[in-house]
Amino acid sequence: MLKLKDINKIFNEGTVDEKIALDDIQLELKKGDFVTIIGSNGAGKSTLMNIISGVLIPDEGTVEIDGQVVNNLKEFQRAPLIGRVFQDPMAGTAPAMTIEENLAMAYSRDKKRGLRKGVTKERRILFKESLESLHLGLEDRLTAKVGLLSGGERQALSLLMATFTKPKVLLLDEHTAALDPSRAALITDLTREIVDRSGLTTLMVTHNMQQAIDLGNRLIMMDKGRIILDVDPEQKKTLTIERLLKEFERIRGEKFASDRAVLG
Repeated sequence: MLKLKDINKIFNEGTVDEKIALDDIQLELKKGDFVTIIGSNGAGKSTLMNIISGVLIPDEGTVEIDGQVVNNLKEFQRAPLIGRVFQDPMAGTAPAMTIEENLAMAYSRDKKRGLRKGVTKERRILFKESLESLHLGLEDRLTAKVGLLSGGERQALSLLMATFTKPKVLLLDEHTAALDPSRAALITDLTREIVDRSGLTTLMVTHNMQQAIDLGNRLIMMDKGRIILDVDPEQKKTLTIERLLKEFERIRGEKFASDRAVLG
């Protein structure tokens, strides 16, 4: 469903500020795979997400989604194929618009645009049913401005919008990091429920090692622009933070005091 082959990306090449962001990335996700990504700051995680979504173009290599090479497609042209939720709850929604208007935009993402009513009676019924799955009471606030919602409510809405049309690939870019622990736990549970229910092929970046272990069927670790560890489904079932840290230390040949040193 998602295939990255020979991906390289260098920023400020040929200058004193040159940085190798991605170095020979090889990654393949089968349909329904839920892969979590961990790694220290600067490891290349967000750059990888931006390469897939079309925000950045790789210097070398190909990005393939559902059998289609998308290197030459701009971000908006990939939108029908990709759903994405960002770390900032403010980034995935339009605050001045109502909940139902935001959902109408998401609903139309994979459809031809034209001059027609965005919120119809039929769509409003669909929106209410979809919002009920969040268990936040938002189905009774369809005409409320999204800017009035809490961070957790907005992130839940962003998650629903990103998955509304069942995209080929779902990208979750530290989407619980900006929330308080209780709201982060809520969004984590919703993520598991929505991805499992729809069988979405998902790539999730997180700084929370336990979350990376608990969610999904596969885990990869990045460091200095490379994938240095790829934990398959069977290995992941018995994976612990301690074992993950030891493996990181073994690969890097360095001793770290805690998981904060790895992920900070």
